[in-house]
Amino acid sequence: MSYTLTIESFDSVISSWDKLRHCLKWGSVFVLPAWLKVWWEAFGGEAELYLRTLRQGKQAIGFAPLQVTKETASFIGSADVCDYLDFVITPGREKDFFKVLLDDLREKGISKLDLRPLRYDSTALTQLVSIAQNQGYEVLCHPEDVSLELDLPPTWNEYLAILKNKQRHEVRRKLRRLWEAGSAEYRCVDIGREVEDYLDIFLQLFSLSRDEKASFMNPKMESFFRSLAKAMAEIGLLRLGILQLDKVPAAMTMGFDYNGSHYLYNSAYDPQFNHLSVGLLCKILCLKESIEKGRKKWNFLKGGEPYKYQLGGQEVPLYSCQIIIT
Repeated sequence: MSYTLTIESFDSVISSWDKLRHCLKWGSVFVLPAWLKVWWEAFGGEAELYLRTLRQGKQAIGFAPLQVTKETASFIGSADVCDYLDFVITPGREKDFFKVLLDDLREKGISKLDLRPLRYDSTALTQLVSIAQNQGYEVLCHPEDVSLELDLPPTWNEYLAILKNKQRHEVRRKLRRLWEAGSAEYRCVDIGREVEDYLDIFLQLFSLSRDEKASFMNPKMESFFRSLAKAMAEIGLLRLGILQLDKVPAAMTMGFDYNGSHYLYNSAYDPQFNHLSVGLLCKILCLKESIEKGRKKWNFLKGGEPYKYQLGGQEVPLYSCQIIIT
């Protein structure tokens, strides 16, 4: 078989995404071309881009979104803002793709692949690891973190039924207290001028946090969030959820709807409403809306915060993997 490994730019991949999205498996929102470009422009630094598409004739086989620092290649992205990463490959063509990729990396003097964070079911773990080992390369994989996700039932009442009795009671009690506290309204914003306006509110709420959130949102990170929201809105994936009490913004979520799933990316709330659990309730109302819109899965994403388990989240192991190419 004859293969061609094409050097890509972000613009070339984005312009051809409508074609590539139907033949390649883009496993999560974190590997979409628009997301990768925003991350690179914010955090790329001194690394060298290694964007490659493998083709057999006109058929795309796979896409490698990598960056290279000295003799080490890693995914474009970082664990603090990209919950899990992977290669983008046509199902069933993983062996062809990875054999060509490993050979090309070795020819270019790259001695190590440092891949993280990886889901347990990523192609990097399920396919690349065994291929690299069969070629005699040293492979080191370690547990790194957990993500949590939930298969959504068809209705809100069915969702409540899967919760433990105590948690089901708490959800209902907290919602009742919220409705009794004033005129409460939850809505989602996903397009138009409102996105920018509500993102301003989200960032203002974020700055009110009394924990590590406030220090996390430095000027560089704020610029990344703004660019990310704009890019995701342009391709129809952004969801900004806002909970207002008597028309005052109390809490917000920033998430993405992609491939039948909702990704809860980040959240913020006003501490003056802490007694009403507005931060948690904003997430719950976002989850409820996802059920009503027919979403099949809810991704709480990385981190083992207790509320994720309480709301029905199930652990998804995340790993790091290093492959020594010598």
